[in-house]
This record gives sequence, structure tokens and C-alpha cells, in this order.
Amino acid sequence: MATKFIGREQELQTLEKLQHKDGFQMLVLYGRRRVGKSTLLQKFADGKRAIFYTAIRSGAQRNLELLSQRVLQVLAPNLPRVSFPSYEELFAFIGQAAQEQRLIFVIDELPYLVEQAPALLSIMQKAIDQQWLSGQLFLILCGSSVSFMENEVLGEKSPLFGRRTAQLALQPFAYWDAAKFTPAYSPEEKALCYGVTGGVAKYLSLLDDQRPLAENLCELFFDKAGYLYEEPENLLTQEYRNVTTYNAIIGAVAAGRTKLTQIADLTHLDPTKIAHAVRNLCATGILRKEYAITDERNKKKIRYHLADSMFRFWYRFIPDEIDAIGMGHGDVYYQHLVEPHLSDYMGEVFEDMCRAYTLHAGLTGQLPCLVTKVGKWWGTNPQTHEETDIDVVGLDMATKQALLGECKFRNEPLDKSVFAQLQQRNGLIDSHFRVSGYLLFSKSGFSSWILDHQQANGIQTVTLSDMYAF
Repeated sequence: MATKFIGREQELQTLEKLQHKDGFQMLVLYGRRRVGKSTLLQKFADGKRAIFYTAIRSGAQRNLELLSQRVLQVLAPNLPRVSFPSYEELFAFIGQAAQEQRLIFVIDELPYLVEQAPALLSIMQKAIDQQWLSGQLFLILCGSSVSFMENEVLGEKSPLFGRRTAQLALQPFAYWDAAKFTPAYSPEEKALCYGVTGGVAKYLSLLDDQRPLAENLCELFFDKAGYLYEEPENLLTQEYRNVTTYNAIIGAVAAGRTKLTQIADLTHLDPTKIAHAVRNLCATGILRKEYAITDERNKKKIRYHLADSMFRFWYRFIPDEIDAIGMGHGDVYYQHLVEPHLSDYMGEVFEDMCRAYTLHAGLTGQLPCLVTKVGKWWGTNPQTHEETDIDVVGLDMATKQALLGECKFRNEPLDKSVFAQLQQRNGLIDSHFRVSGYLLFSKSGFSSWILDHQQANGIQTVTLSDMYAF
């Protein structure tokens, strides 16, 4: 049975617009592994005049042979399956076929191809300049190595620099699109699915909403044959040479060490090596660099967090219980030591979801002001002399208004005390912004006091059901 294609409406629209533009088009598409790049391109190319080739980790000659076969299969199916003697002649053949009629040419996993044929990008540049620019070729170059695609394909030193007509960094699904993979689940279950997959298409496709969520999680994470049981190590092995270093850094961040100095103290690694590895982890979307909103210039407030919540979930619950899972008791471990702590785990994920909701709602007229920038604030409260934070800060940059938000993924209603604490923090952000309202997000609803006094206090309450009502 064919897999149902879900989401990516905006990305498909971008591809279709390029398809219908006249003349040569070149799109560079990249993003982390498993995010759905190939599925998107296959959906787009379906039914069109298209050459779709996925490079393999093999010798240059083998890739040339396989690509030749694919080109001839599409453009000259009656010719014998022979290999072109060179990429120059292969590209010339493709260019001739695209002189008058639109032809899509997709090279997926481009880094694998260039790895064994370093001159390929220069050969492609020559083909573009001397032939393809005058025709109707739509070239799509795709890869999972973000650093390679940004530096070797899009970078100023690349032979292809200046020739692309569009670029698209494909991101994991937003939480509301991730929910489309599990429509039968409750809002809380959908949020948990997002929290353990990070919105990554491949992981979401493995969930079966006709089964209890616990069964899905036990099968995927807490079984040594599960798809996600060794996934972080698999991804790190594909991306990096020194997996031990990267694993140690991720483990430190997962343990709450959010500054470079703290990571160095825990791992005992060289700070220069840590800084280099952290940059790479941010580039691939595993880590993210955070600034306190309205205080971005304060370098002392830079923090690093796990942006990929599948990594976040794995590093929190898997490493300490490898033995139990290996002995086949992962379900028992999940029941007693994971499931009771899911609400606590979801705290940080829920904050991310609430910030995404605030930006979306602000841009679509569902909030009192036009929110165009969202983030989190943290620092010292001068009144209490204690470290504190504000989960959600939504800014209207035109009118200098701000909305402050608090998020609670708990099993009890959000009550007056939570609002009172948030209200006390409204003088902490940049004084150029006037706090004009409050957003309260809660998994389990709100106390009667909050519901009775929300209008008088400028409070907007948001439930999980509200968050999935887009």
C-alpha cells in the first residue's frame, strides 16, 4: 500500500512555481536526514517528465553507470542500456533533451556523488553556462549534509555560486502539521508524538494511531530491534567522524549544561574542539543556539539546547537503561520509569510549541497585536535577585507591544499563582516594549479564578485543543 503524502503544501507550491517559470531553473534543497526531502521531490516529480537519481556511496564510475541508465530510461527508452563515457557527455545529452521542453533533473544525495567525483560541480557549472541556461531544464540538487550543501554548493567558493534560482532548507514539521500523521489521537497524545519525534517525517510515519501510544513508543524506542533504539548513533555516524566527541557533547547538553564552559567542565574536552563540534551540531539541527529575546547582544546569555526532541527524549530515557531494554524488559521500564515522567519531559517541548503557536496566531490576527518575533527571556530579577525566565515573549516590532506567556504541561489546571508570578515579570524585558497582555497555555485547563478574571487582566487562555485548531 502506498504511503499517504502528508503536508508540505507550501514547499510543493514553491516547486510548482519554479516548474512553470520559463527558462533554466536551479533549486538547492537540503535538510537533516529523515526529514522528508526525497518524499517531497518524488511527490513533485510524479507524472512529470523527470529524471530522478539518488546517488549511492560507491565509485564514480558506478554512479555514472547508474545515472546513465536512469537518463536513458526516461529520455530514450528504446536505446540499449549503455553508460555515457563521461559526465560531460551525459550532461550534454540532458541539455539537448531540455532545449525546447521542460525537463526536471533531480540529483538526490548529491554529496555522495561529489565525494567520488570531486570535479562534478565544475563540470556541472560548465554545462549550465554553455548549454543549460538557454534551455528548459529544471535542475534540483538535494543533500542531507547541511554543511556540504551550504558551503560546497551555495557558498561563494563553489563552482555553482550564483547559478541557483532558489534554495530551500527543509525543516521538520511544525507541531500542527505533525498531528496530521496521527489524526485519531487526542491533543495530548499528538503533542507527545511531536515531543518524541521532533516533527521528523520518517519518525512520524512509524506511528500507528490505531494502537495505544505506549505500544508505539515501546516498540520504537524501548526494544533493541526498534527503529529509534539506535537512531541517534546512526545519525551521528553518518554525519561525523569522531562520534565519541559529539555524543559526549550532546549528552552534556541533555544533562542541562547549556553553556560552552559547562560542557567543557563535564566532558573534559578541549574548548576549541567543543566550539567546533557545537557549530556543526547547530548546522545539522541537533542543537540550537539561543539568545534571551530583547537581550540578544548580551553574549553572557547565550545558551545551547537540543533542538531535535527525538535526541532529547532518547538521551533522557535510553542510556541509563540499556541493560533492561537489552534483556527484553523495555516495556516494564517504560511503564514504571518513563510514562510517569512524560509530563515533566514535555515541559520544554511544550514551550517550543507555545512559541510556535504565538507566532502563527500573531501573524494571522488571533492576538491583540501583530506578533512578528517570538522567543524566551531569562536573567536575574532585580527585585528578588534570583534567576528567572519568561517562557513566551511575543513582540510587535511596529508598535513596541509585548505579550508574555507561561506554559504548563501538567495534570492540574493552571491557577492564579502562576499568573501572579508571570505578572511580576513584566518589567524584566526591554523597557522599549510595553506589555499589553498575557498568554496562558495549559494542558489541563484553567482554574475558575483565571476564567473569571481573564478579561479584566488582559489574559488570553490557550488549551491544547486550541493549539490544534489551526
